Amino acid sequence: MKKLSVLISNDDGIHAPGINALADEIKKIAEVVIVAPDKQQSAIGHAITVNSPLRVQKIDKNGSFFGYAVDGTPADCIKLAVRSLLPQPPDLIISGINHGSNTAISVIYSGTVSAATEGTILGIPSFAISLTTFAAADFSYAATFARKLALMIADKGLPKGTLLNVNVPSVPASEIKGVLVTKQGKSIWNDEFESRRDPSNREYFWLKGDLLELDFGDDIDQRAILNNKVSITPIQYDLTDYSMFEAMKKWDVQTLI
Repeated sequence: MKKLSVLISNDDGIHAPGINALADEIKKIAEVVIVAPDKQQSAIGHAITVNSPLRVQKIDKNGSFFGYAVDGTPADCIKLAVRSLLPQPPDLIISGINHGSNTAISVIYSGTVSAATEGTILGIPSFAISLTTFAAADFSYAATFARKLALMIADKGLPKGTLLNVNVPSVPASEIKGVLVTKQGKSIWNDEFESRRDPSNREYFWLKGDLLELDFGDDIDQRAILNNKVSITPIQYDLTDYSMFEAMKKWDVQTLI
């Protein structure tokens, strides 16, 4: 049986501990290539670089080749890897392991999810995986889960246009209470900008805020991780509101000409 080929990326940067843990685990089942941003790119969304060149640097760790660092976005990394750096497309793309959760509205902002989305756009089965903490963390359980999910996807496949968004609670493995297929929640950030002053007394602003939980069903991504369950949400990049599409057929839009 041919060994899987897996492309790994993230938005925390090629030197982040999460991508290192993920790569070590996936190498047990697949040929791995890492193409990731050369620096932190969190909350960059699905941005791509169009007005400047992309530069690629080979990165060594512990005396051997580790992967390619790109001075671009997560979506850039996937597009560049598949179109130029790899001799052929991988069987699977994994983005992560992100340091911090990607649930509810955060999915829109997430560079981690966007890397997997770009893989899906290119027709390659893809998933994003996050560990739900910003504190120092042990990524080993999330990495093991990613390996098992990769094998399941290789066996079952994913529908065209669909990717998986995985969130793993940051608790000991013994406290994980199961795995739940979930819906993306409707929780949003209660954003505010704190006014501060730099050493020259010039004003600047720092974004902060809390996540407002707006739905409480057991099958919602945010609720699942609060219940110490791994959340797997199938998502897609087709943003069409199909119910509104049907409703608008009754609008007399021709009068707008």
